[in-house]
Amino acid sequence: MRGKTKALLIAAPRSGAGKTTVTLALLAAFRRRGLRVRAAKCGPDYIDPAFHEAAAGAPCLNLDSWAMGPALLDSVAYEASDGADLLIVESAMGLFDGAGTGAIGEGAAAELAVHLRLPVLLVLDVAGQSQSAAATVLGFASFDPRVCIAGIILNRVGSDRHRAAIERAVATLDIPVVGAIPRDKAIHLPERHLGLVQALEHNDLELRLQRLAELAERHCDLARIQGLAAPLTVDQRPISALPPPGQRIALASDAAFAFMYPHVLSGWRRAGAEIVTFSPLSDEPPPEDCDACWLPGGYPELHAGTLANAGRFKAGLTQFAASRPVHGECGGYMVLGEGLVDAGGARHAMAGLLTHATSFADRRLHLGYRAATLLQDWPLGSGTRLRGHEFHYASLIEAGSDEPLAELFDAEGNALGPSGGRRGYVTGTFFHAIACEEDLAGQQKIAKLA
Repeated sequence: MRGKTKALLIAAPRSGAGKTTVTLALLAAFRRRGLRVRAAKCGPDYIDPAFHEAAAGAPCLNLDSWAMGPALLDSVAYEASDGADLLIVESAMGLFDGAGTGAIGEGAAAELAVHLRLPVLLVLDVAGQSQSAAATVLGFASFDPRVCIAGIILNRVGSDRHRAAIERAVATLDIPVVGAIPRDKAIHLPERHLGLVQALEHNDLELRLQRLAELAERHCDLARIQGLAAPLTVDQRPISALPPPGQRIALASDAAFAFMYPHVLSGWRRAGAEIVTFSPLSDEPPPEDCDACWLPGGYPELHAGTLANAGRFKAGLTQFAASRPVHGECGGYMVLGEGLVDAGGARHAMAGLLTHATSFADRRLHLGYRAATLLQDWPLGSGTRLRGHEFHYASLIEAGSDEPLAELFDAEGNALGPSGGRRGYVTGTFFHAIACEEDLAGQQKIAKLA
C-alpha cells in the first residue's frame, strides 16, 4: 500500500471550463517549486496526457473506471504516482458525466474520486455569472455525499470586483476558493477535430508551460491547494491490462501514430516484451528483428500524402506481414486499408494489407465506450472480451472482404455489429483497447461502493 503520495482530482461541471489549463498550470508551478509531481487523466484520452507529461516531466497514465476493474485501477494509480509527492488527476467532461443512465455515469470522474478517495478541486468557468456560481458549488457538493468538493478555482474572472462577489456568496458553503484565474486568451491552446493540437507539434510548449506556472503562482494559493490533497492508499500489486502481442514489438511512433496508452506499454514490458519504435512518416519500415507490429491511432488523415509516398515503409510492412502479426488501431487501421480519402477529397493509396477504405472528407463523429468480443485468433487471443472506446471522424467507404475481427457493444450492452477485419496475419479495427474485460469479472461496480 502507498500512503506517502498525496493526490487530488481536478474536475468541473462541464467540458470546456478550463480543467486542462488549470491542471497544466498547477503541475508546472508545483514542479518549479521543486515538488515531485505526476499526473493522471480520467477516462479515455491520448492528447491531454502528452501535455501533462511535458508539464510534470514524467509519464501521465489513464485511469478509467468503466474499462478497468478496481484491482487494475489500483495498479495503474500506483504506477501513476510512483516517486511523486503529489498526483494530480484531471477529470474528463463534467464530474458526474459518464456512460449509462444512472445519476452518476459509469466511468465518471466521480466514480474514480470515490474509489481512490480523491478530494475534488472544482474549476468553475464564471464568465457571465456572479453569485449564481455558489448555487453550482452547492449542487455539486451535495449531489453525492461520497464525493468531497475540497476547494474551488474560479476561471475566466472578469475583475477583482467580480471575484469578490463570487467569494462572498461561496463563503456561506464553507468550501474555500483557492484560486481565481482572469480571462486571458493568450493561454488558450489550439484545437483540432480530436481535441487539442498534439503536444509534440508545439515548438513553444516549454514557454507556454512557464507562462501557465506564472499564472498559477500569481492567482492560486498553491500551499493551500497542496494541503487539500489526501494520501493515496492503493494496492501496489502490478496487473497487466492486455497481453503483449509478441516478445519484441515494432511500434509505429510519430505525429501520425501517437495514440498509445502508457499503461498498456508498461504492462507489456512487465510481461517481458521489448518495444522498438519506428517512424512511418520518416519512411522507416518495422524492424526485421521484431516478431509483431502495432500501428496505433493518431492523425494519418493529416499525413496521408506522406504515408502514401512512404515506399520503404509500405514495402517493409508488407514483407513483415507475410510471416508475423500486424495490428492497426483506428488510425493504424486506416493505414492498413486500400485507400484513405483526406479532408480535401483526394484519395491516397495506403498499405493495402486489408481490403477496406476510409474517408475523412465526409466527417461523422464516432464516439463512445465499447466492449469487444474477438472473433478471430490474433495475438491478444480469440473469444477474449476487451473494453475500450472509439473516437474518430473517419468512416468506412468500402467495407472490404476481410473476415470481421470483433463484435462490438456499446456501454449499455447494445450490439453494434461486427468491426474491423483480418486477412492472414493482419488485423485492424477502429476500436482502441484499454483492458481485458476479465479484470472486471466478479467485481463490484465502483459506482455502488459505499
